[in-house]
Formats: sequence, structure tokens, C-alpha cells
Amino acid sequence: MEGWDPNTKSTLTHIPLLTTKAGPRDGAAWTLRLKEEYKALIAYTQMNKSNDNDWFRISAANPEGTRWTGKCWYVHNLLKYEFDLQFDIPVTYPSTAPELELPQLDGKTQKMYRGGKICLTVHFKPLWAKNRFIYIFNLSSGEELSQNKAHFGLCLFHGNVSEKISKLLFSSPRFGIAHALCLGLAPWLAAEVPVLVDSGMIKHKDDATSSSTET
Repeated sequence: MEGWDPNTKSTLTHIPLLTTKAGPRDGAAWTLRLKEEYKALIAYTQMNKSNDNDWFRISAANPEGTRWTGKCWYVHNLLKYEFDLQFDIPVTYPSTAPELELPQLDGKTQKMYRGGKICLTVHFKPLWAKNRFIYIFNLSSGEELSQNKAHFGLCLFHGNVSEKISKLLFSSPRFGIAHALCLGLAPWLAAEVPVLVDSGMIKHKDDATSSSTET
């Protein structure tokens, strides 16, 4: 958990982990995964409100749950700066984390890719990949033999060769959308919004309204 402040680390431990190993192409299993995503998001939102740190609203924008839109905001010098938030769920999700987009800030900072996709810290992707459930299946029967909270590369088989080749490891990240917001977007806003405001790259809506009225 290097690279994050103590508050972020503490918050992360209270966001429910996800257990359903499913992506957008997995039919009914994906529906179960979406329910877990919403459960984690609700828990995270309630936690933020109880800590007087409410800072986003997000929900699926289509029935399939593959497109998400909403708002996020950051308070700097007692002023609230609000931005549109959007992202698509990758086909390879949850192995691949979603790319969070703030289209209004596109081109305003080097810490952003084309289209308003924020640059996550070097610590984010390794942590996302590391936090996985490891599922072991019997290939002949399809039975799930065990479920371990472990890194994919640290799971070892025991027994003879025939037992080894009759089993398959399936790795599924335990993190979801709420965790991406906590570890990705929240630190990004805290680092970038003050710089953008102080440099004049973004203005508070009241200042922008006043400027347009004067002209």
C-alpha cells in the first residue's frame, strides 16, 4: 500500500471486496457482479457522508452496466469544483481496471491522456493486479476446489503430475469500481485540482459566470 496516505488506506479497508468472477460478457454472472459493485459503491458513499467527505455520484448509464456516468467534485479554498465523470467497463474487466474520464479537463493537465482519461499513479495497477481471489477448478468436473485470497504467482500445487494437470487456476481481482474511485480518482483530484485552480486552468463556476456577464 505504498504511495497512499493513511486516510486512503483506512478508507480502502472498509470498502467491501468483490467475489463474483465475471465481466461484461458473462451473462447472469455479470448481473451478480454488478450487484456487488453497487453494494460496494453504496458502502463507500455512506462512509464518505458519515465522514463529511461526500465527493461523487456515479451509476450505470445503460442496462448492461458497461457505461457509467456521474459527477465528482473537490473543494479547494472553500470552493466546490464539480466535474463530469464517465468511463466504460473494459471487456477484460475485472482483470483490467476501468479508465476514469473527466472530459471537461481534457488537455488542461499533463496528468491526463487524450479524452480526459486520468493518469493513475504507478502504484495503482500493481495493487489492482495483486488483490485477487485465486480459484482452483477441477478441469474434468468443473468443480471449484478452493478459493484463496492470494497472489496468483504465489499459489502452488501439491501432489503428483496427474493432479497438477487436472486443475486450473482462475484469477479474479477483488477490487471494483468503488476501489478504483478511492485509489485512483480521489488522490488524482487532491493532487491536480489545486494546481489547475492556482494556475488559472480551471475557474470556479461563479467566477466563470461573472466573467461572461462582464463581457
